[in-house]
Amino acid sequence: MALAPPVMLRVPSAVPAPRLRRRTRRVLPYQQAPRLSIIIVNYRLWEETARLVRELLAAPCTQRGEVEVVVVDNHSPPHPLARRMRRWNGVSLRRWERNRGFAHAVNEGCRLGRGQWLLLLNPDISVLPGFVEGVLDLADRLVAEEPRAGVVGFRLRNSDGTRQHSAGPFPTLLPTLLRLALPRTRRKYHFLHASRRRLVPWVTGCCMMLRRECVEELGGLDRDFFLYYEDVDFCRRARERGWSVWYEPALQVFHHHPLHSRPVPAYLRLLTRHALLTYAWKHWPGWQLRLLAGLVSLEARLRRQRAGQQGNRDEARLFAQLQSIAGDIGRGSMAAARQRLRRIVRREERARAS
Repeated sequence: MALAPPVMLRVPSAVPAPRLRRRTRRVLPYQQAPRLSIIIVNYRLWEETARLVRELLAAPCTQRGEVEVVVVDNHSPPHPLARRMRRWNGVSLRRWERNRGFAHAVNEGCRLGRGQWLLLLNPDISVLPGFVEGVLDLADRLVAEEPRAGVVGFRLRNSDGTRQHSAGPFPTLLPTLLRLALPRTRRKYHFLHASRRRLVPWVTGCCMMLRRECVEELGGLDRDFFLYYEDVDFCRRARERGWSVWYEPALQVFHHHPLHSRPVPAYLRLLTRHALLTYAWKHWPGWQLRLLAGLVSLEARLRRQRAGQQGNRDEARLFAQLQSIAGDIGRGSMAAARQRLRRIVRREERARAS
């Protein structure tokens, strides 16, 4: 899932859109299964998704059938681009009747994809010529050199070409609290001064390549996460199973609208706080989870009071729900928190639709 970002900035070196042929049959016209499946989760970003798909289809290896593109839509409103995309060669489109979250959508894309390697890309990613071929070459080298390589991340750049963080340490309680004093770009990520491939704890899911065997062994991304921290959790579980996680700086993409560069409305803050609490519930000692839940509950109460004073009833209602979610998780009742979150998402979806 992704929330609608500001207007997309154009990358000067982006490739022109290829001329796309209409598909004459529903079955993908490959003689053999593709080597790489590229999975894009769309949520109300049809223009950005279509632009990225066109960039991927322009790659010679995609045109040869070595690469397929799988788009999973998390219940976006109808759009003419959705109908057109179904007719593009090399593209599969799966649309859901409700928003099931990012992790669930990624798992569906992995199920539909046929490649031995799976590349996750956010719609607000731009790729340059040669990137897809470089990914295939890297996959071949990893098979020969690193047979337990399960996850690979790549160098990210902002729209203006400056570097963007893409990896970090596993979150623990004290650093998580202390890093709140840092700029948002550095709270979750660490900057890597790396000129060659190296092992890292985790890489961001906005541009992450997965080995199919690793995904199948772990059962995919954990669907307890609706949005955010599912990538950190997956890398942690992969490492615990003996898979290695790599950062490859030789290949890079542009990531235009990372979360830390955008305003955080109440609904998005609720989702990200739920994700952090879910991660703590899975990986932190019980006392640390309860302390974090208490802090999140206090934050939600203060934000709810301020929203009420400002007359913003919708924000106040969302922060009250976040306070309840923190209480549920702090008491160890994840089932109640998940049910509450599902109700919130359904209500927000109805409000957006109206």
